[in-house]
Amino acid sequence: MLLLDGVTPDADVSTAVAAHTATARALLTSGPEGQLPQIQAWRKAFAAQGLKPTQYRCASESLLRRLRKEGELPRLHPLVDLCNAVSAAFAIPVAALDVARISGDLEVRYADGSEEYETFGGELEHPDAGEVVFADAANVAHARRWTNRQSGRSAIHPATTTALIVAEGLHETAASDVPLLLGTLAGALRAAWRTEPATAVLTRDAPVFRA
Repeated sequence: MLLLDGVTPDADVSTAVAAHTATARALLTSGPEGQLPQIQAWRKAFAAQGLKPTQYRCASESLLRRLRKEGELPRLHPLVDLCNAVSAAFAIPVAALDVARISGDLEVRYADGSEEYETFGGELEHPDAGEVVFADAANVAHARRWTNRQSGRSAIHPATTTALIVAEGLHETAASDVPLLLGTLAGALRAAWRTEPATAVLTRDAPVFRA
């Protein structure tokens, strides 16, 4: 996880985005994104939750699939663009959330079905009971189906100043790959916004991040 203060919408991340996108393209030369071990691990996790893996894809699989089909990644906000490019390069899901839109602590847990989730279109939904969500103290879900779909409520936007960035891996080498991703992303964030992000690697034995 990373916590970044001083976010602005005018940072130049074009060089870093291009480099990481090129790495992602190279990754796809070995075969379809669905065959990558990073993606396979998430597909198995989604299947274990009763979700059809090709219907509900983790965020990094969706990005790689779009890159393979369209040749480019979407351009939304420099922070989101950078996170997306790094996510695709490592084939590991990365979420960026506006801290100002989160109430209290954010917890990755099973939903009980009462949580409120806002889509990017502004519609309100309730996650299914047993679904893995990112939930805050106000019982708002900021992600549905774990790494499948973020909420529009805490999406990064031009007025965002503080962001929480979450990267998660389940594959065999995740214990070394996720810290490498975080270090790579921290360096790019430092260069773009001239500020030092707070970082932490969470595990089953160390599940809490306090910045």
